[in-house]
Amino acid sequence: MESSAEAHRRYICSFAGCSAAYNKQWKLDAHLCKHTGVKPHRCERDGCGKSFCTPYHLARHELSHSGVKPYRCTVDGCAEAFSSSTSRTRHMGRFHSQEQKKYVCQFDGCGMEFKKNKQRKSHMCEQHTHVPPYQCTYEGCQMRFTFPSKLKRHEKVHKGYPCKEEGCAFTGKTWTEYLKHRKEQHKTLVRCDKCSKVFRDSWFLQQHQYVHSDVRVVIKCPRDGCQRSFTKASNLQCHINAFHEGLRPFTCTHPGCGKTFAIKKSLQRHGVLHNPGSKKQKKPKPKRSLASRLSGYSETKRAICKKGKKPESAEKTDPPGSVELVSLLQDTTLLCSPAVDTLGLNNALTAPLTV
Repeated sequence: MESSAEAHRRYICSFAGCSAAYNKQWKLDAHLCKHTGVKPHRCERDGCGKSFCTPYHLARHELSHSGVKPYRCTVDGCAEAFSSSTSRTRHMGRFHSQEQKKYVCQFDGCGMEFKKNKQRKSHMCEQHTHVPPYQCTYEGCQMRFTFPSKLKRHEKVHKGYPCKEEGCAFTGKTWTEYLKHRKEQHKTLVRCDKCSKVFRDSWFLQQHQYVHSDVRVVIKCPRDGCQRSFTKASNLQCHINAFHEGLRPFTCTHPGCGKTFAIKKSLQRHGVLHNPGSKKQKKPKPKRSLASRLSGYSETKRAICKKGKKPESAEKTDPPGSVELVSLLQDTTLLCSPAVDTLGLNNALTAPLTV
């Protein structure tokens, strides 16, 4: 009686909106990891730190440290061993397939063999009966399919993909059409709360927010005597290949050139020299001096004034007479001071100029 009651016992997930139920407690515990994200079974090996939902998965993981392979191939003459029964089954299916069960076509005079039962069913529908068993249930549609999965995919043609945004009545005929509509009509943008820059998804925002962090994690070059550091491992690898290993795998294929480069981007920039019309080059943005940036006086205004033509905006705002810009780098207090009083600087900039 106890075994019968144990067989019908159900362990139900307590999270709202989840209808999962299991006949074993450990199965429910493993399922709860999906909701909580907590994996209680942690590997105790030094330097590992991986965690798992069940003791079984932890025990299977520990085999990777010990090197023990308890699952041996059962075919005579084969000495292969594996750390899991799944790997052993896969091995036997690939290398000892003649020992596996075959599914034979029962049609008179055929006798073809298949590794999977669904392959046999598909063969019988296409070659013998010519009538796939799964028919579309929508009125007026006579399409039939060999497998339920193909029927379910076909029914999306009738149902479509309705937009889930409130107040939007769009229904895409295909998944691609639905995604295109979402991208064009309901494009979601995320904004940085510190500088108000806008990004198309949270990943780009997360990468950008490293700019605002007080402490930035960098990766130092491990070579002796090299003090270079990088924020990305890929940049460090490019640095090691180019400057320490001397690897330059990207070669220009233009006749008579043959220059080599460490990264593909450098080769692409070099290619513009041989074919200038292939890529439209952006004009370099003119750099402004430190005095110009702090005072708000643009370089274009100064260039116009030198030619004797004063812009209309300058006639209204600039005081009469000539303005002499003195480089602030001459003031050594600015160079040595650890911080700048931005409030005082703003007050000084807003005060009228004296000539």
